[in-house]
Amino acid sequence: MALLVIDTTGSDCSVALRVAGQADLCRSDAIGRGHAERLAPMVAGVLEQAGLQASQISRIGVTTGPGSFAGSRVGVAFARGLALASGAEAVGIGNLEVLAQGAAVPGPLAVLHDAKRGDIVLQVWNGDTAGAPELLALGDVAGRILALAGPRGHLAGNGAALLELVGYDDLAMTAISLPALLDLAAGVDAASAPPVPFYARPPDAKLPGGVQP
Repeated sequence: MALLVIDTTGSDCSVALRVAGQADLCRSDAIGRGHAERLAPMVAGVLEQAGLQASQISRIGVTTGPGSFAGSRVGVAFARGLALASGAEAVGIGNLEVLAQGAAVPGPLAVLHDAKRGDIVLQVWNGDTAGAPELLALGDVAGRILALAGPRGHLAGNGAALLELVGYDDLAMTAISLPALLDLAAGVDAASAPPVPFYARPPDAKLPGGVQP
């Protein structure tokens, strides 16, 4: 099985390839912007290094967000297009789940994404059990974590630094782990993991004249 994963939801443009019997190939460039232009050459590069053609990819995993609006769309669109062209299966993995997988800590874990405007996307893990992601005002987050996970645990994600919560250890983990993304993409049930962007809130775009779509 040849598994390709993609992350363009943040400032990095990242790809990784896992082929049975070979070491994982991981590449990540901190580009800030321009993911659409950088992604295809990066994918071509790891395939060339592994001696594979695109038609030999079995599955493509892509981070779906929450993250950059444009970056999330770029990654998902590329993954779906490449899957269509190559015959591979495409699956989507949420960023908060990848961060939780990378953290690999026992006990409660709250992963927080800074959605700006004073909002946080929160998802809480109690062992292997995860709650659904929730969009909350920053002032409501601490109480929600305590209600879901109890008085002690860990924090991860780029929203953790905005929160002061006694009893919770900030792991200072904000970056997507490509090995964790590979593991999740390899094991996920495709039927329950469509490659569809997950946005913190609906797009702000309006029709001409300010009409809401």
